[in-house]
Amino acid sequence: MCLIKEVFINEIEILNLQHAENIFEQGQVLLINKPLEWTSFDVVKKIRNLVRIKKVGHAGTLDPLATGLLIVCTGKFTKRINEYMSQEKEYTGRFTLGAVTPTYDLESKPIEIKDYSHLDKDTIRAATKQFTGEILQVPPIHSAIKQGGKPVDQLARRGEDVQLQARKVTIKEFAITGIELPNVEFRVVCSTGTYIRSLANDFGKSLGVGGYLASLCRTRIGSFYLKDAMRMEEAEQRITESLHNGS
Repeated sequence: MCLIKEVFINEIEILNLQHAENIFEQGQVLLINKPLEWTSFDVVKKIRNLVRIKKVGHAGTLDPLATGLLIVCTGKFTKRINEYMSQEKEYTGRFTLGAVTPTYDLESKPIEIKDYSHLDKDTIRAATKQFTGEILQVPPIHSAIKQGGKPVDQLARRGEDVQLQARKVTIKEFAITGIELPNVEFRVVCSTGTYIRSLANDFGKSLGVGGYLASLCRTRIGSFYLKDAMRMEEAEQRITESLHNGS
């Protein structure tokens, strides 16, 4: 009797697991607060391993040094990824003035150090106007954009010449929320395809002192907000519970 009971319980657990997997196969949208230094693919890989299906993807890359909202779709909902990617984005973060970096952020060391002490708050705030509305923006050469079938980042790191064309993007709002030189806090609402790293570089150039992105957090994608996102630990717990409970 004990053996029969044990087999019966195991069969129930298998059925529950299959049912739980079907939930993710049928489609789920997971809002994740991407941790610092994780790549967007790291998050997808982790969730793919947890839900135990192959069809998992994200709706918009965040750089490793960025944090914030990452939309992850599973199963049949991966068809919605392009829809989510095309939606308006909101970011907050910090520029550092008085230097530039090859990657436009802190993945590389600051160079071309310049004096910024002559800048005042009114000048800094006024500089945002030229970057509001529809503008032309050149993406960073250290990015996942492909040239000749290869990511330009790989070409740039090998020292090869990389030439990227300017693209039209729309910056709906660009507000300076705090100034404590050399650091400038900001909030940006923009279209898909906008590189905040390029904005940092161009903003610093417009002020004549250079600038780079020191920190970045994505707070919104369309109607999805960071405040509703799960930390990775919480996501892992919830997914594990769903698999165990079969719901």
